[in-house]
Amino acid sequence: MNPVDIVEPLRSRWSPSVFDAAHELSDTEISRLLEAAQWAPSSGNRQPWRYLVAVRGNAAHDVLVPHLSRGNAGWVPRASVVFISVTVVEPEGDGPGDPTYPLHDLGQASAHLTLQAKAMGLEAHQFAGFDHDAVGAALGVPDHARVVAGIAVGVRGNPAEVSERDAEREHKVRTRRPLVETAYGDRWGTPWPGITPSGPTTAEPA
Repeated sequence: MNPVDIVEPLRSRWSPSVFDAAHELSDTEISRLLEAAQWAPSSGNRQPWRYLVAVRGNAAHDVLVPHLSRGNAGWVPRASVVFISVTVVEPEGDGPGDPTYPLHDLGQASAHLTLQAKAMGLEAHQFAGFDHDAVGAALGVPDHARVVAGIAVGVRGNPAEVSERDAEREHKVRTRRPLVETAYGDRWGTPWPGITPSGPTTAEPA
């Protein structure tokens, strides 16, 4: 079953947990992903997003891997590259600022990167399970910036090469709550009356 009738690559996007540990991305491909994030919408064009590029074998990757949570330690290192997302909460010289908009903009940039990956025949899985403070400190993230998440990108691998737990995730059904529970009209909790008859809210992984 596929999701409702939305455009590609939104339609087929999902988050696999089995990557091909031998696959590599070229610098050009990685740059293309970063360019997709570069052109995301931005409040006041401040572009508060930053990405630390952790390619298998480089210094950033060596820092990240020991700080992954137990649930992520098996599958994340197999990805071709991990983008560690960072938001600049307080631009230098501006003093304390509202972190809401920078976080919102970072989310948009990361979504652009993820969808670009799918359009390039790659898969992306965003995750939060790692020691943000330790990774930020080791990689020199300044006090006015905040490590937020990771985005693992690569191509799908062989489930037989990973733990049973990670392999099982490949068959997990995708679910979303119905629109009547997320889109409100006249007041909070009252569904927007324009919602069309509900399409599927579950889908098998592609």
